[in-house]
Amino acid sequence: MGMAVHCNSAPLSCKTWRNRGPTLLPARLCSLPQTPFSFRSDALKLSTCRWDKVASAVASEESAVGSSSSGTDVFNLTYLEGNSWLWDISGVRVLVDPILVGNLDFGIPWLYDAAKKFLKNFELTDLPQVDCLLITQSLDDHCHLKTLKPLSEMSPNLRVIATPNAKPLLDPLFRNVTYLEPGQESEVEAENGSKVRIQATAGPVLGPPWQRPENGYLVISPQGQLTLYYEPHCVYNKDFLEKEHADIVITPVIKQLLPNFTLVSGQEDAVQLAKLLHAKFIVPMKNGDLDSKGFLASIIQGEGTIESFKVNSFTLS
Repeated sequence: MGMAVHCNSAPLSCKTWRNRGPTLLPARLCSLPQTPFSFRSDALKLSTCRWDKVASAVASEESAVGSSSSGTDVFNLTYLEGNSWLWDISGVRVLVDPILVGNLDFGIPWLYDAAKKFLKNFELTDLPQVDCLLITQSLDDHCHLKTLKPLSEMSPNLRVIATPNAKPLLDPLFRNVTYLEPGQESEVEAENGSKVRIQATAGPVLGPPWQRPENGYLVISPQGQLTLYYEPHCVYNKDFLEKEHADIVITPVIKQLLPNFTLVSGQEDAVQLAKLLHAKFIVPMKNGDLDSKGFLASIIQGEGTIESFKVNSFTLS
């Protein structure tokens, strides 16, 4: 069965492979904040929508977005480039690893300095009201202080869920922070009464082997009908995840490599991740697709493509 999706008048397509594993969704469908992916639990179809209304572009013969009040859980996934997302889960809005103010430079712009390609004029005030800030890692490409400082001034009581590795950075900024170790979970409630559960999983170790791993997350919809998995480096603990499942997996699929070191995994590792979690849909991130400069940017190499990932995905059963 074929599906066609329209985003800003640019047609994109993806194909459902019957009995051949999960559906691969377009990597950059959601480059703009007003056109998110939409998933409903009763049909698991892809559509696009705006915050204030159901859009006309629906990728199936079914009706468009449902709501929690009608008994259907919904994920709206808006890609904000890099590692940044805005998720609306049946009315619970979660802002993930935001980089929305200034460039990404890790405090050393001569070494690496990156800007977004599309959201150049996006501002914090353009965000809708957010119920939770979700932080996966403690480094600047996830815990971006240029963004988090003004965000905390706007919303000092914002609910935050984060890796404990980010505690020294987040404690001075926010008053309501929950730090989750892998295996721990917390609940987020929106003003409309909808609640989602967020469970931490083990991500990459960004330091010596004895250091605590960073986090991935399983996000469970209000009625438990849908589960999303997110970890932005495609690094995961197989033993931990084999007991879990996720309908939707967001993961990088193109590797980012330094000489003798993998910054971001993907390709066959992303295929195995989707297989491990019995995913129905894969949303491939292109988190290295930024306008970057500096010495580090000049030696980072990409490995694999979306197309090669599609080929590998046919090995899923």
